[in-house]
Amino acid sequence: MLQVQLEVGPDPAEVGRARRWARSRLVGSGIGDDEPLAETLILLISELVTNAVVHTGCPAVLRMLFGSTGAPGNAGTVRVEVADASCRPPQQRHAEGEDTGGRGLELVDGLADRWGWQPEGAGKRIWCEVDRGIPLIQVQLQPGPPEREGADGCGAGTAYEAHEAHAGSHRA
Repeated sequence: MLQVQLEVGPDPAEVGRARRWARSRLVGSGIGDDEPLAETLILLISELVTNAVVHTGCPAVLRMLFGSTGAPGNAGTVRVEVADASCRPPQQRHAEGEDTGGRGLELVDGLADRWGWQPEGAGKRIWCEVDRGIPLIQVQLQPGPPEREGADGCGAGTAYEAHEAHAGSHRA
């Protein structure tokens, strides 16, 4: 198991630095910069670091753990963890219409195979896992006449692979 970590300051500008750092570590682990898995992981990292910085105002530690299960056709799991000094548990909100916030943990719940949180020292650690070698989201654009297209002008089919959730964790 390979583990890398980055200390993140309590400044929203640190989120961009965390994304750049994470992208370079993903490439170093063999996950291509243009792979959908990399984009998914960067979005998850961005959401978790943003939550830590914005909602706690405290420094945080971003960790990425790369593991291999050894199972044929499965390159293992990537675990993302963000630890902060706030003991306040994360709260999943449900954004409405034009709300500019409240979607972070909904995105994590929808994109990660598993996620959860646990106390750590005087603070907490929130984590999510994405299984490598398994398609996360498959989207096929199906062009059609205007009357058959979706509201965004595209027809799309999305398939999600279900995975068993562990006790104390969440799954979409």
